[in-house]
Amino acid sequence: MSLTKEYIPGMDFMAKTVSGLEEILAEELREIGANDVEPIIRGVKFRAGTDLLYKANYLCRTALRILKPIGVFEVKNQDELYAKVLKIDWTKVFNLNQTFIIHATVFHTELTNSHYVALKTKDAIVDQFREKTGKRPWVGKEKSDIYIDVHISHDVCTISLDSSGESLHKRGYRVAADKAPINEVLAAGMIKLTGWKGEKDFYDPMCGSGTIPIEAAMQLMHIPAGYYRQDFAFMKWSDFDADLWKKVKEEADAKMDESECRIFASDRSEKAIGFARLNLKNAGLHKDIEVKAKYFDSIQPEEKKGILVFNPPYGKRLEERGDIIDLYKKIGDTLKQNFSGFEAWIISSNFEAAKFIGLRPSARISLFNGPIETKFLKFELYEGTKRGGGQKRRDNKSFKGRMKGRRTNPQT
Repeated sequence: MSLTKEYIPGMDFMAKTVSGLEEILAEELREIGANDVEPIIRGVKFRAGTDLLYKANYLCRTALRILKPIGVFEVKNQDELYAKVLKIDWTKVFNLNQTFIIHATVFHTELTNSHYVALKTKDAIVDQFREKTGKRPWVGKEKSDIYIDVHISHDVCTISLDSSGESLHKRGYRVAADKAPINEVLAAGMIKLTGWKGEKDFYDPMCGSGTIPIEAAMQLMHIPAGYYRQDFAFMKWSDFDADLWKKVKEEADAKMDESECRIFASDRSEKAIGFARLNLKNAGLHKDIEVKAKYFDSIQPEEKKGILVFNPPYGKRLEERGDIIDLYKKIGDTLKQNFSGFEAWIISSNFEAAKFIGLRPSARISLFNGPIETKFLKFELYEGTKRGGGQKRRDNKSFKGRMKGRRTNPQT
């Protein structure tokens, strides 16, 4: 975008993420070629070209948004905010036919109301358009053409263009959800934290609508995080390079492949399993993940080696306390009886109930599930003897055909 130099800090970008996944996202960005990667609280700063901006949106599984700063300045009151936002030439950022939306966050500043900060920013943009063109652009609602991010911390205001639009956790494969589904970005980050690379079978015994096993399959098969999405906000920017975007997609999609590793998803709720099957079908992964309605304690793994990653109920309400403790006791008993030789990873915000698993965790990682602080706990169970039986190789050609079908008609 042809903005004045004062408001272009090189090709600097900032990727937002879930608290606790900053280092994971930093590594993802390094892997795709980003420079000067610097983790910060709930985000990562990096430098890159336009191709990397597109790649970050399409490939980074633990990014929520990719922001491009276009203005950084000190601001102490509403008048300063209005005046300095007005200095940016917004007519070179977007045009009158495009709608725009503003998201604001404020920390440690005299401007304490984020809604008011967004309103003053909007006023400055609209007034500038009126003065230059005699007309005003319109503010979008839930969806818009141009997404503007305003972040004020310690009186430093950063104005950024949000290149993602809708949060990147909205992958595009989910068409049905059980109550309180886990965020896709958090699920992907949890899997990466385990270090699992498909060398052993993967289980989610409380899968709900299937987010964790779907994210596991996508990582294993190198399906890009944004593969199922139809659009990103950068596609509406004036400097959008359609040929470069096509090249980025084609290079990433060419790396997709079938896997021999088995992924198992189960849940005691028939309703949840119904939702999971719908999502798997929509993602073209219904032949790659084995799904069953089954109680956790009835699962008998076929191999004596594998990994479990799951998100049990937290049971925070007072009336659930007794039931949730019994559940966590049952989890511990089942792990010991049925899953010797396995590695189990459990996320929970109920630290008291987690003690009743009765096993000593070998790792405790702090993560946030939305506003809820959780611990991601690792339990290493003693090794058993691996049974025979081998792995089933599925037809790669049929896999490629299914995935191509999801790209062209993702809702069928």
